[in-house]
Amino acid sequence: MPSFGDLFTDLRGEDRTLRVSYHPDRGAVVLSLWSTLCRGSFRMPVDDLGRLLTLLTDMQRVAAPDDSAGGDVTGSGPAATEVGELASAPSVEITGDVSAHRAAVPIQPVPRVA
Repeated sequence: MPSFGDLFTDLRGEDRTLRVSYHPDRGAVVLSLWSTLCRGSFRMPVDDLGRLLTLLTDMQRVAAPDDSAGGDVTGSGPAATEVGELASAPSVEITGDVSAHRAAVPIQPVPRVA
């Protein structure tokens, strides 16, 4: 694990964790899902961090509108809206087919060793 990052535990337990690490040599932040072994990862360009932080800040405002820590939790940008608007049920606009189109992968026989 790189020296700059953190580890978050899943609410469901069972050794599920999210690892967040910064890789300056790649200009990326890596989000990886672990359950004993790495189950998947996502390399986010550093340029997208501002957008992610805005979204998470707005979610924090909705989850805890009374900031008991005393910090200023405000968002800005396209994701920032009034808490009341975020807390109400959003309308969903269907813009197109979002189903996955996957081809069937043939099953390969497993070689047997005698």
